[in-house]
Amino acid sequence: MLSNKGFDLWANEYDRSVQLSEESDSYPFAGYKDILNTIYNEAMRHSDSRILDLGFGTAVLTSQLYKQGHQIFGVDFSKEMLAIAQEKMPQAILYQADLTEGVPQNLAEQAYDTIISTYALHHLDDQAKVNLIKRLMSMLRKNGKLLIGDVAFETRAKHDACKLENAHHWDEEEYYFVYEELQPSLQAFCASEFYPISHCGGVIELQKFEAEADVTDKAI
Repeated sequence: MLSNKGFDLWANEYDRSVQLSEESDSYPFAGYKDILNTIYNEAMRHSDSRILDLGFGTAVLTSQLYKQGHQIFGVDFSKEMLAIAQEKMPQAILYQADLTEGVPQNLAEQAYDTIISTYALHHLDDQAKVNLIKRLMSMLRKNGKLLIGDVAFETRAKHDACKLENAHHWDEEEYYFVYEELQPSLQAFCASEFYPISHCGGVIELQKFEAEADVTDKAI
């Protein structure tokens, strides 16, 4: 796993690194553009909405939502990526923080129409993912959704096949999503669907059960 300094050093090259992997349809970013487009289209279902981005990076996705008039909130591990994102989105409310320690309190006290995260939550192990997702459900407004785009697999068999094929540069310190293993824990408190986009990436859509979707609207 990269340290905070590692992310800072990588910030200016991040988009290019992703592009090379995506264009060659290779692990880990195969399907990257389609994953972002899927999340963008779903987030656009409301106009002038409140969107929280967990791990916004260089704001490739959220800057486009920002341009469409959405109110953007976010958190990222890297100070340098935050600076890049803030320049693109001067009115966005952004924090530097480590998601392994949870969502910053000022953000956790708000309610959102959509919460998104792309290629950030694989740094959390499965139990930490479930704990965070459960907390995020309480931060959604009625009919709100959590959209996660990441290195993700429907089954453990597909995960292992990808790992074998990419053994020479597989990151053993990352915990990729395996939907069939997470879904039993998630179904206790939310509805979820997995949409595979490429051989190593997809989108997980999560929504509170209708009876529980009663978050009181709040604003900073």
